[in-house]
Amino acid sequence: MTVHTAGATVEQEQAMITLEDCIAFCGLTEAEVMAIAEHEHVPEIAAAAMAECLLKQRRGVDKIHCMIVDDIRAALRRGDKKHASELFAALRHFLSTHPEHMH
Repeated sequence: MTVHTAGATVEQEQAMITLEDCIAFCGLTEAEVMAIAEHEHVPEIAAAAMAECLLKQRRGVDKIHCMIVDDIRAALRRGDKKHASELFAALRHFLSTHPEHMH
């Protein structure tokens, strides 16, 4: 972006927030965000925003847990064992980093 001030031209860099930035800010890993995106049929950036909101809600951790479990079941139903395994790894990580679900 070019800005003209007092007879001088100054080049300014515009900052863009990336998907990686949003994932880093939301409190989940990329795999966990992708599981939410898959479950909710939304773009990854929307899933990252959803994750941040859910983590602030009283039962949000439980909702995310259920989404990932649903994704695992769907992958197994269609015979996609590799994806189910990836989702299971995401679930294990999620549960280890969000122990508040375990009560």
